[in-house]
Amino acid sequence: MPRGLGITSLQILAAARAESAYGLDIVVRTGLPAGTVYPTLGRLRDAGLVKTHWEDQRHADREGRPRRRFYTLTASGNRALAAGADQLRATAAALHTALALPNP
Repeated sequence: MPRGLGITSLQILAAARAESAYGLDIVVRTGLPAGTVYPTLGRLRDAGLVKTHWEDQRHADREGRPRRRFYTLTASGNRALAAGADQLRATAAALHTALALPNP
């Protein structure tokens, strides 16, 4: 598993987790710019956290658009997302304690 993932990578993994999503779906779900999402998806794919597949060309042709590449979390991606979420929760709790804020 790669070193700890940043918030952006975790957002992208979470956006792709529920179902197979294509790049623009992930851009919309996260609110992140495409110039951030697509390079991050490439790194996540290279790290084995997401897998990709292209939709059937006939489907895209029927809708009059280019084919979409869909992204799906791998088992490693699911584990990395869970570990990252746990780390974020621990960090948030530590910050609340350090700043003497009530824990949510």
